[in-house]
Amino acid sequence: MSDVLQSAAKAGQKAKTRAETMKDEVSEELARGKAGIEDETSAARDALSHDLHKLQQDMAAIQKTMMKFTSEAGGEAARTARNVGSTVASHAGDIAEGAKERAGALTSDLEDVARRNPVATIGAALVAGVAIGLLTRSRH
Repeated sequence: MSDVLQSAAKAGQKAKTRAETMKDEVSEELARGKAGIEDETSAARDALSHDLHKLQQDMAAIQKTMMKFTSEAGGEAARTARNVGSTVASHAGDIAEGAKERAGALTSDLEDVARRNPVATIGAALVAGVAIGLLTRSRH
């Protein structure tokens, strides 16, 4: 029986040694895995930091472009408004000049009619005066 006990003790010792060896190997693998995870996390953090910095630069560039576009569009809108205003003023001046010419022609025509036919002109003025007087009196 002592052989059996010795044999069992040797087997137990071998199992213990194997268990310690396995424990050391597992500990080493865990340490390597932990170091790998830390390295990957650090690399990911650095990449994310770089990407965020690049994104900030891109956003600043977009903001600058939008400000430039807004400024140029505002300038173009102001130029367009000035051009439209100038065109409207020019056309309004032309219309006023045309009306002035037509009024001058009408006045000249009325003066010619009055010179050629003074009695009819006085009669028409008298009838117009009476009509205006009647209209004014009826309103009061």
